[in-house]
Amino acid sequence: MDNAFASLAAIDIGSNSTNLLIVDHVGKTLERVVRSTRLGANVGRTGVLGAEAMQRTLECLGDYESLIKKHEVSHRRTVATAACRIAKNTDDFFAKVKKISGVEPELITGEQEGALSFVGATSSLADKKSTLVIDIGGASTELMVGNESLDFAVSLPFGAVNITESELHRDPPRPEELTNAISLVADAVDDAAHNYPLIGQTERIVGVAGTIVTVAAVEIGLKVFDPNALHAMRLTREAVEDVFRTLATEPLRDRVFNPGLPRDRADIIVGGCCVLVAVMRRLQISEIIVSQFNLLDGLISDLRKKMS
Repeated sequence: MDNAFASLAAIDIGSNSTNLLIVDHVGKTLERVVRSTRLGANVGRTGVLGAEAMQRTLECLGDYESLIKKHEVSHRRTVATAACRIAKNTDDFFAKVKKISGVEPELITGEQEGALSFVGATSSLADKKSTLVIDIGGASTELMVGNESLDFAVSLPFGAVNITESELHRDPPRPEELTNAISLVADAVDDAAHNYPLIGQTERIVGVAGTIVTVAAVEIGLKVFDPNALHAMRLTREAVEDVFRTLATEPLRDRVFNPGLPRDRADIIVGGCCVLVAVMRRLQISEIIVSQFNLLDGLISDLRKKMS
């Protein structure tokens, strides 16, 4: 197939979800799928990717292969992030992925992840100004600073899944558990801000990925997911704190009924909120601009550059 008419695909194998983006030759989105696979479940405790977690992810990737064939994708890029950076059996998992897709995933660093997420998050912003992009994943959080391009990225070893597993043991979590979780993240943010003072000096802050998008959806009570209703939404710190208080004080059986909260994220959203609250408090962030564009869009952009 001629590259000028090729469809492109990007797959992000994350700690909480495995995500797919397929675009046509002019960049129009053909498929954008987010599926919770929990590849990183318990990896912080065991040091390995669990058999069930790998099977869930492999089944998801098998479904994605059908979409990739349907759209006659000619070029793709598949990356894996924090859970696979931690696990001791990542090579075994990658071999199984290759059997399904014929492509072995790239294990990218936190800094590479940040750079790609920055490109994706800022791709739809018309004006260029100094920007901090916050990307809260399942097992890490990336803080990225740049203007027209990335200047630097810092990866923090805390995300919605691993902070939930390590710190939030009760349902609902006890106040001291929430305090400890926030303090852990806040200390890491303090270190990052000390080493990279520009983190706290940008003109705007953009937030991407599941936790931030979900908090925004809960804030406006979005019953049916609509990316257009959330993209470019301004999410204030007061709103984040309010959503956090609501979700953190409800048991899971009640929490799942909050409009805007997907059931497959309800058990980790409080952990994600702890990360978001810690970052906003420590950096004194008054509001975040929500972006629906993320690492996947950065991967597609990188593919296009390599093909041109």
